[in-house]
Amino acid sequence: MRSYGQYCGLARSLEVVGDRWNLLIVRQLLLGPARYRDLLAGLPGIATNLLADRLRDLEAAGVLERRLAEAGSVVDYALTPWGAELRQPIESLIRWSTPLMTRGPDGDVFRAEWLALAVPALLNTRVAVRPSATVGLELGDERLHLRGGPDGFEVGPHDGRDLDATVRAEPAAILGLAAGALTLDDARALGILAVDGDEAVVRAIFAA
Repeated sequence: MRSYGQYCGLARSLEVVGDRWNLLIVRQLLLGPARYRDLLAGLPGIATNLLADRLRDLEAAGVLERRLAEAGSVVDYALTPWGAELRQPIESLIRWSTPLMTRGPDGDVFRAEWLALAVPALLNTRVAVRPSATVGLELGDERLHLRGGPDGFEVGPHDGRDLDATVRAEPAAILGLAAGALTLDDARALGILAVDGDEAVVRAIFAA
C-alpha cells in the first residue's frame, strides 16, 4: 500500500495492515504459528502469489517473522510481539461486527477454528461471572471445547476431557449466543441449537 502521506497513527497503521487479506493473515497467526500451506488452507479465496506477497510485506513491516519449526528445515510464520498487539483491535472489530453476523453464512466459507478468536472476544467483555466449566461445541463434524474460568474464556479443539455439557449448533447460533444477540431458548425454538448435559452451565457461560 502506498503512503497516505498523513502524520496520523491510523493512517500509518493502515499503511501496514490495511491491504486486503492482511488482517485475516494476522487472525490466523493469532491462533498460533503456522506454515505457509496452513495459512493457505485457513484463508480460502486467497491466491498463492498474493499470500506470498502479503507475508513478505508484513515481515518487512515487523508484524510477523519466519522461524524454523521443531521439524528442523520447515518454516513457520509467527507474529512478533508488536504484531501480537493487534489482538485487541481485531477483537474489537469482531465485537463491532455483531450486527453483520445476525444472518448465517449464506454460502460464505466457514471454518470452526475461527471461533477460537471470535467467541472469547465476545464473551470476555460481556459475561461478568466466568464460571469454571468446559462445554463442548459441535458444529457438524467439528468438535471444539469452550472453557471458562476466572481468567476468561478460551476455545480450542476438543482434547477428550470431560465436558459439563455439549452444545450442538450452527455457527450463527454460537456467535449469536456469545454476542448476547440470541438467547438459548430462541436458538432452540429456531431449531439451530440443542444441548446435552447440564444446561445450567451453558446458560451461565453464555449469560443466556
